[in-house]
Amino acid sequence: MAIFLGVDTGGTYTDAVILDDVANQVLGKAKALTSRHDLAIGIGQAVDAALAAAGVAAGEVALVSLSTTLATNALVEGQGARVALVFIGFGDSDLSRGGLSEALKGDPVIALGGGHTHAGNEAAPLDLAALEEGLRTLGDQVSGYAIASSFATRNPEHEIAARNLVRRLTGSPVTCSHELSANLNGPKRALTAVLNARLIGMIDRLVAACERHLARVGIDAPLMVVRGDGALISAAMVRERPIETILSGPAASIVGARWLTGASDALVSDIGGTTTDVALLRDGLPEIDPEGARVGGFRTMVEAVAMRTSGLGGDSEVHLVTEGLAGGLHLGPRRLMPVSLLAMEHGPMVHAALDRWLSTESAGEMDGRFVVPMTGQRGGLNARDIAVLDRITRPMPMASALTSRLEVAALERLVARGLVMISGVTPSDASHMLGRQEGWDAAAAEKALRLLARRRTGAGERFAGGPETLSQAIVDQLTRQTVDCLLEAAFAEDPRFAAEPPVGLARHGLTRAGMDQHRGIVEIGLRLGVPVIGLGASAPSYYGAVGERLGCPMILPDHAGVANAIGAVAGQVSQRATGTISSPAEGRYVTHLASGLQNFSTPEAALEALEAALVAEASERAREAGAVDLRLTIDRQVKDVEIEGRTMFIEARVSATASGRPRVAR
Repeated sequence: MAIFLGVDTGGTYTDAVILDDVANQVLGKAKALTSRHDLAIGIGQAVDAALAAAGVAAGEVALVSLSTTLATNALVEGQGARVALVFIGFGDSDLSRGGLSEALKGDPVIALGGGHTHAGNEAAPLDLAALEEGLRTLGDQVSGYAIASSFATRNPEHEIAARNLVRRLTGSPVTCSHELSANLNGPKRALTAVLNARLIGMIDRLVAACERHLARVGIDAPLMVVRGDGALISAAMVRERPIETILSGPAASIVGARWLTGASDALVSDIGGTTTDVALLRDGLPEIDPEGARVGGFRTMVEAVAMRTSGLGGDSEVHLVTEGLAGGLHLGPRRLMPVSLLAMEHGPMVHAALDRWLSTESAGEMDGRFVVPMTGQRGGLNARDIAVLDRITRPMPMASALTSRLEVAALERLVARGLVMISGVTPSDASHMLGRQEGWDAAAAEKALRLLARRRTGAGERFAGGPETLSQAIVDQLTRQTVDCLLEAAFAEDPRFAAEPPVGLARHGLTRAGMDQHRGIVEIGLRLGVPVIGLGASAPSYYGAVGERLGCPMILPDHAGVANAIGAVAGQVSQRATGTISSPAEGRYVTHLASGLQNFSTPEAALEALEAALVAEASERAREAGAVDLRLTIDRQVKDVEIEGRTMFIEARVSATASGRPRVAR
């Protein structure tokens, strides 16, 4: 019997599961609230409870694997630490390409001369003096650095030199773009590096919290982390490349869904506190997105499961639509702390504020909202931001933290940096009000929903007659938006509709009429052609209605609430190394590797040398990631053309993949 421990840290809950890897059996499982101020608390509570439920001693655990939605959530919500981009050999216009300026969100850029050509030759000398001056100017205003140099995938020399200088002068974490992707498109690599640098502190705190608790209870086993493509890597490696954990939780849920159901073809929909993640299982395997993971509006160069992630979850912000006479609702994309959850630890303060607001007939703009301080790096805040942050020393009503409307923008900046969290009405509160979920303060949920129902539509009418009516409307809206998410994924994956934008198709009037089974002069019917596997702790509360609307079977497996934790320990270790060969002149073939350029006289010799180097690199990285019993595969893509009867070599791209099972303690 091999005992594995899977842990999944989400925005609301941390799950733990004990698995017998030989018998493929869940021995015990548990949930605990994710403790954002100290992640070790929630991890410890979940792990200890799962061990107790399984009747397993800590010393028997042979492998621990961790999945998380924290990185995905941060990108969806636009949060993360302040970083600086070292931009080498690019022009000002390159900052506006590929969403790079939007990803930076005003964070500083140090633009330097340097970079290389497409052939890997130096385009201009690297200006290290300007970099040193830029670092002195920034001081401690940033928590990390991203470095991107022109054509670094053809020659990373300037990125490496800049990284060495930044580390020597600042001691801060540094991300080089060539370490994250072997593809061209410098601005897109820069964006990926910026997001990686922004996530380093968050993922480091998560791994450290897990390691602390494992050591405390006596679990001496390798710690692995799930990547966005479902493969496992060592905790040490993920500390350097946290960007690879975006879609980690969703990828683990796909693996868990397959393990739990054995389904070959299905849409998997995983609802968490912050996001809903939808992916297609085809022949028992998920698709890998060839263009790179897209999260929070950003297209990265991270290889990940082809997943559609939307900001819709049980803890999504409830927006009242006041335009027009009828009014309406919309959920997300930002996650709030549910009022019913905040009241669990701060009941007297929450109830006193709600009672005070309910004692008057008029509803204030900030009534029903609270602010909660979080931990994080404060560098780069302006005086107004700091003044607001210093006022929020404990959870309190939002209005108590602000002295004027001018400070609302400052509060929003603090929320975006992850230094403050807002608490307000969410679908989780509505579910507690309706008795669909339990465990939190339902009385606080009822008061908050009663307060929100008093707000007025454009016609001057109340949004709802009472908390029950509003709660049902919120649950119905979650159903509608979940249906849209699943239809978008279905249209995107169906080849018949490849030329049409899936968002427009999912919301088209004919699609709506088809789901309504419209019968008139025109008769229309539409349903989903594959079953849906619903995952997540709240899936049973919402997904029955989703299946009915889509006219398809809805599979809600046992242990669906901990599918991510199951998937965390059911995966394999895999590492890929990629390199290219260019031909700048006839009879000259150049391999482009991190170690430098090498010249060959024939393409065969270049390919042989490149493959050998990539196999060695992939194997070494797989062993560093914790793999044993390696399996190697090589993929060659050679581009050539026929010119006057002669075959001319253009370029070759070679990938070597090393895969194996994770190393266990015994």
